[in-house]
Amino acid sequence: MIALYINWNFNPEIITIFGFPIRYYGLLFASGLLLSMSILKDIFKKENLMDNAHEALFIYGIIGIFVGARLGHCLFYDFDYYSRNLLEIILPIKKDLNGDFKFIGYAGLASHGGAIGLIISLYLYSIKFSLKYLKILDLIAIVAPLGATFIRLANLMNSEMIGNPTTMPWAFIFKRIDNIPRHPAQLYEAISYLIIFIIIFAIYKTSNIKLGNGFFFGLTITLIFLMRVLIEFLKINQVDFEKGMSLNMGQILSFPFIVIGLYFVITNFTKREAI
Repeated sequence: MIALYINWNFNPEIITIFGFPIRYYGLLFASGLLLSMSILKDIFKKENLMDNAHEALFIYGIIGIFVGARLGHCLFYDFDYYSRNLLEIILPIKKDLNGDFKFIGYAGLASHGGAIGLIISLYLYSIKFSLKYLKILDLIAIVAPLGATFIRLANLMNSEMIGNPTTMPWAFIFKRIDNIPRHPAQLYEAISYLIIFIIIFAIYKTSNIKLGNGFFFGLTITLIFLMRVLIEFLKINQVDFEKGMSLNMGQILSFPFIVIGLYFVITNFTKREAI
């Protein structure tokens, strides 16, 4: 088998403007949200929902995802540090060895926290616009895997969440980390989430399953977090306390989402058979 190892050595920063770095992570994060919202706009029209409701959804969504992802990282992965540095939870700064604060951006976002934050913000959104909560969850579920695809591509550009060493011919050598060929776990997830998006979107376009019963929400979170559990076996530990654990934090946090997702999928099929 011919080794086609890819030497990956991207600078995470695209350009610095007045001392503030513009990073690939932020660009891809925003691109995924904007593309998802563009697709949602067409779905809103098809479902005869209000235009102003679509416009507000972007605000609710981005606040929910960002706040949840940030708090999720601080609470689930690095609570000991952030409990002693509360200011750094909400500000894009970090204290260096000299005790000085340095701008670093928001280094540390957890997808499970982002999912929880989004679910909560969508509940508030549904109340504000008097929309059925499960219908909003179903709407977001159609495009959520696409947004997740861009986030994992952003992780790839940052050379973070890298995989275990491997001799597979498509291995990546993350030059900013070491010179060891590794599984491009971020790319595995990005491809998986893109496939999930295609599946979910195709079901929405071609089936007679109506929004508002939680089916799309359930199927999406089941597939996304099932893939998360499986691909985590190919990743290095994200934090030191995961050493020696049979399942890492990402896998443990994924199981409740899978259980909830399966509940909605199974419930929907049970109801359809009873009709």
